[in-house]
Amino acid sequence: MKIIAFLGSPRKDGNTELLLKEAIRAIEESGLKVRVFNLNDMNISPCQSCGGCEDTGVCIFHDDMAQIHAEIREADRIILASPIYFFGVSAQAKIMIDRCQCFWCEKYLLKRPLPEGPYGRRGLLLLVGGQKREIGIQCAEATAKAFFRTVSVPEHETLGYLCVDAKGAIVNHTTALSDAYKAGKKLVTLTT
Repeated sequence: MKIIAFLGSPRKDGNTELLLKEAIRAIEESGLKVRVFNLNDMNISPCQSCGGCEDTGVCIFHDDMAQIHAEIREADRIILASPIYFFGVSAQAKIMIDRCQCFWCEKYLLKRPLPEGPYGRRGLLLLVGGQKREIGIQCAEATAKAFFRTVSVPEHETLGYLCVDAKGAIVNHTTALSDAYKAGKKLVTLTT
């Protein structure tokens, strides 16, 4: 089973990364490996809406996104972890999502969705924000849902936590880390 994770937080060892690490710990304890992409450290240009992928489903720009495209194609499980900024995913996460326009073209224009693979395709969304209003999670999840569906991940679980702002404060949440651990285990459990 191939598992990839996208860390959309620019804050090293911040709340988002701590949640992601718990999910990954559970997966690795199951004997599987996770390839993590720290989006803040990558060279990814924004989508230019140039239409270059409309006829092929392949992005014409060559930067670090090329390796992400290749990994998404082969992934059975995809984790997206992002802080909530202004009711949305981080800029780092959004730039990666926008560059998946080529998958949208491939799926909806060219009628070639990514294959399901032997394990199916499932996702996990981890969100953390300092605000109090649920709309932050709802808006960020709407973006993530569009991403997941575009890359042929028909179902995903969302864990979202509000009122968590200070670096490392997620460890004081009563259930967040254990929730992430359980979600990681669940993500790689095969159901019949």
